[in-house]
Amino acid sequence: MADLFSPEWMQSFAKCWNAEPELAEALAKIHFSSVIGYGFDDEPTPTGVITVVDGFVTHAGSYEGQKLNWDLRADREHWQQWKTKGLNMMGLSMAYLSRKLQFRVGDYAAMIKDPRMAGPFIKSFEVMKQV
Repeated sequence: MADLFSPEWMQSFAKCWNAEPELAEALAKIHFSSVIGYGFDDEPTPTGVITVVDGFVTHAGSYEGQKLNWDLRADREHWQQWKTKGLNMMGLSMAYLSRKLQFRVGDYAAMIKDPRMAGPFIKSFEVMKQV
């Protein structure tokens, strides 16, 4: 099994993302395009990154200094917990408020208020369980 957020893990995550209609197709409907970094709260930069164009991941791999629209950070224990169990809306709110999940870049408040984005964001944690 590939290490969390390694290039191999990110590529598997991208394949699972693109295969999930409630994620990729839902974001395609709103023409969602972003560069999303994933990493650990004790490191200066994200570890992995995906580029999403109209809902679908077009690139996945290591973070190499790309300009990010979203930078999601947590400690290894919490990432592993969410990867195993997923995350629902209540859990997301608690993780954000307790700073277990940090948005170093990106507007959490705007995202969570828009169900067209919030639902797919939660779904992305479900997809992590498949990797």
